[in-house]
Amino acid sequence: MTLNVIGAGVGRTGTMSLKLALEQLGFGPCHHMEEVIKNPPLHVPLWVAAVQGKPDWKAAFQGYNSAVDWPTAAFWRELAAVNPRAKLILTTRSIESWYASFSETIYKLLGGRDQAPPHMRPLLDMAAGVTAKSGFVDGLDRDGIVGTFKGHADAVKKSIPADRLLVFEVKDGWPPLCRFLGRPIPAAPFPKSNNKEEFWDRIKGSK
Repeated sequence: MTLNVIGAGVGRTGTMSLKLALEQLGFGPCHHMEEVIKNPPLHVPLWVAAVQGKPDWKAAFQGYNSAVDWPTAAFWRELAAVNPRAKLILTTRSIESWYASFSETIYKLLGGRDQAPPHMRPLLDMAAGVTAKSGFVDGLDRDGIVGTFKGHADAVKKSIPADRLLVFEVKDGWPPLCRFLGRPIPAAPFPKSNNKEEFWDRIKGSK
């Protein structure tokens, strides 16, 4: 298992757009929580084991050349260590817009997981474990969520050397990403995907 690019940004920071962009630049297939949602029987046990401190990175990332979003973002430190040549990308966005999105999608979904259909609960329990590893435990208020978001970003920036890390807002498009990865800028527009409506459509499609 060798990852060339590791996404350290948490969910709702443009990770789906980054996944699509990395695949256009030749760093695909790119792992994302969407991959887990598509095939829970394969992926969920691997990430439950990782949360329990027994990761099998080779199996978790079999067939992938890059990885973004949760569950990867919860293990950025470990994955950076076992992939010393990989570059890391910390996706981010304004605090207010991120909080509005996160609180109305991921946090809301996981907070109500006990009401989910039984077949979805293993996936949601795993996702709750992964987000909790990043500090987003159940029951946080706005200040707690925002403080955790800032703390996560600060930890990444303090731990990863500047020449190995790109702090990236997807609204900035191709130029900073392509400079960082040493790739020419594509002619196609930068991908834009997974707004709140698309998020809930994906969840409904998995029921």
